Amino acid sequence: MEFKLSELQQDIANLAKDFAEKKLAPTVKERDEKEVFDRAILDEMGTLGLLGIPWEEENGGVGADFLSLAVACEEVAKVDPSIALSFEVHTMLCSWPIWKFGTAEQKAKFLKPLAEGTKLGAFGLTEPNAGTDALNGSTVATKNEDGSYTLNGSKVFNTNGGEADITVVFASTDKSKGAKGMSAFILEKGMEGFTYGKEEVKMGIRASVQRELVFQNVKVPAENLLGKEGEGFK
Repeated sequence: MEFKLSELQQDIANLAKDFAEKKLAPTVKERDEKEVFDRAILDEMGTLGLLGIPWEEENGGVGADFLSLAVACEEVAKVDPSIALSFEVHTMLCSWPIWKFGTAEQKAKFLKPLAEGTKLGAFGLTEPNAGTDALNGSTVATKNEDGSYTLNGSKVFNTNGGEADITVVFASTDKSKGAKGMSAFILEKGMEGFTYGKEEVKMGIRASVQRELVFQNVKVPAENLLGKEGEGFK
């Protein structure tokens, strides 16, 4: 069995290491102590291709693989765990569900800018009253006659919250069905009724932002349903 990285994987690891040492290391202590999330850092990572490592080139990515992503994230985390967290959430918790379950139209509209790094991603699951017990969450999505959904509720501890342009959010579309009544939606920053609550004060990883998401009658177009209704838990 071969345990060596391929040439491409090693090149990506070296790119991430060089970026971390030259760009992150000089300011990591100050940003952590002052709890500063620097969006420009993620933007620069996008320009370098680091935010689209495992996705196909037609989807705006580099066309590498998940091991390449893992070693790149590892190199960043050695220097700056805050940026590594934002990096991982953007790529695996936001971009991955769209890549895995999204339509061709959703990939073109949402995955491509995420992979290219022109937009930042987040993931909304945890709730104040349910933690990560998604089935007991109170966020609900009611289907309207025109096929759209109206979303109400809130999420907490949302990494990249308030900064992200695209957020994958989970809500119940039918409480009576339990796991089969959970659906996933793609929300965009600026949607009417989609606002932000308190920013968390943390003991560590303080240069990564976690903020409450608030949904008050947010109208979500039918085409922003990710996968099929009732399959969000899957």
